[in-house]
Amino acid sequence: MWKKHEKFERHSLWLIIGIVVTVSIGGLVEIAPLFWVESTIEEVEGVRPYTPLELAGRDIYISEGCYNCHSQMIRPLRDEVERYGHYSLAAESMYDHPFQWGSKRTGPDLARVGGKYSNDWHRDHLINPRAVVPESNMPPYRFLADQDLDRHAIQAKLQAMRAVGVPYTKDQIANAEADLLAQVDPYASQTSDLRRRYDARVNQGDFDGDPNRLTKLDALIAYLQVLGTMVDFRTYQAENPENLR
Repeated sequence: MWKKHEKFERHSLWLIIGIVVTVSIGGLVEIAPLFWVESTIEEVEGVRPYTPLELAGRDIYISEGCYNCHSQMIRPLRDEVERYGHYSLAAESMYDHPFQWGSKRTGPDLARVGGKYSNDWHRDHLINPRAVVPESNMPPYRFLADQDLDRHAIQAKLQAMRAVGVPYTKDQIANAEADLLAQVDPYASQTSDLRRRYDARVNQGDFDGDPNRLTKLDALIAYLQVLGTMVDFRTYQAENPENLR
């Protein structure tokens, strides 16, 4: 029996066939069960799709390469949790395409940065990082405050997200531009339709310090301010710890 492997070693065609068959069997064993599993992510109360402004800010975050220096993944290790907060849940990124988990940290992890600093702090930090963090080597993003956000493309962004599984409703898509403007209106009602469509805790108000303009800086700060704020970890209890690795 031990000599039968010589046939594979002496003939490359048989070796290739053997490799393909072996890899195919292994792949089916790992992949096939997923077709019978409704979801591999534990749903967590509070997690919602991004508002139009937050979604636009996320696109800016990615386009400017912020992920090259900042991860959004807190591992279940003591030093990670003590520094950044509760470890990351898969459900927190279930509407991210692509998700921002990673290991590259030239700067701190941003998974829980939402609400940690004020809008003014974020504005000053993005315009001149060393004004608030003297040792920072982050480049300035002052130009974002001078560039108007293309609000006419926001409806198409929501439609694209819906196509890949994000549960935006027809009402949310139809009112995408109105919700975009409502979130940056410092005089908007606390019971606005934006909050009805998304969440009563949506952060509304001026983000970039200029209420007369809707800029890319508005969108980016709105995105940063929502990171890690959807789940109330004071009441959260894991239903299945196996899903939280």
